[in-house]
Amino acid sequence: MTSAINPQLSFAQVEYANKKKLTRRDRFLASMETVVPWDRIVAVIEPYYPTSGKRGRPPIGLSRMLRMYFIQQWYSLADEAVEDALYDSCALRDFCGINLAKESVPDATTLMGFRHLLEENALPGAILKEVNNLLKEKSLLMSQGTLIDATLIAAPSSTKNEKHERDPEMHQTKKGNQWHFGMKAHIGVDDESGLVHTVISTAANISDISQLDKLLHGDEKRVGADAGYVGALKREAVQQKLEVMPNAVRWYIAKRRKPIRQMTEGWQKDLALAFEKLKARIRAIVEHPFHVVKNIFKHKKARYKGMMKNDAQLNTLFALSNLYMARGKLRP
Repeated sequence: MTSAINPQLSFAQVEYANKKKLTRRDRFLASMETVVPWDRIVAVIEPYYPTSGKRGRPPIGLSRMLRMYFIQQWYSLADEAVEDALYDSCALRDFCGINLAKESVPDATTLMGFRHLLEENALPGAILKEVNNLLKEKSLLMSQGTLIDATLIAAPSSTKNEKHERDPEMHQTKKGNQWHFGMKAHIGVDDESGLVHTVISTAANISDISQLDKLLHGDEKRVGADAGYVGALKREAVQQKLEVMPNAVRWYIAKRRKPIRQMTEGWQKDLALAFEKLKARIRAIVEHPFHVVKNIFKHKKARYKGMMKNDAQLNTLFALSNLYMARGKLRP
């Protein structure tokens, strides 16, 4: 009986592989296995990854650490929670290529060290760029138009910590009648595919319009944004960016609600409302990456202290959201 079993697999893996139903986690991991450009991302990180340890055991394989890091982002897990999840889930262990009969799961400290390596060398931004290069090669990221938007990400506001203070790099801001403490994620999105090409992180009190010029890549023919970006063309930084654009840019920026409400009833107001509705339909695609990151990947609160770490995580999350949104066209 044992001779028929693959000696490379444990009994638990054989039993799990022969189950009658594929779980949602199985299907998700199988999908990501086929769409993530593993070799290209490994090539980005490899020059910075140690090949041998100064003391103790040799470093764990880069591919395995990368898979653990992506699992952390997909399921919104802390370093310790990733270690526990790998011990608990055969699906996650198979995805990382871990056989408990021969080896243990890399501990939380090892994953933390890998995460710090990525943060210190600004590699998450390079990962987003490499993913976008793949999408451009597949003609999925056209870069003819850009949609701009920003979202608030809450940060812990409690002062029950060692220094008895909130994160000094975060800030509070008022949206509507409610105060929020945390940061903002500003994104530039391709208006045809909804894929993110630029990510910028700031404190929550930084205005949306102040980051607009940084979210333009320079080759746009169309730019869309909500009413928070009214007056963008009057800003010097935007005008300087426009000077390097070879083509005239069409701007689709929503009007503020008050001037439209004050218009007298009639065909002019109806036409203005219809035009605003059309612009809203065009801009709606910018919400898709936020939906993936916040609702599917469950990233609704800043996990780390300091802007650098959270910015690195956001770049990784939006790189993975691009792959998730384009998975249907990237699968073999």
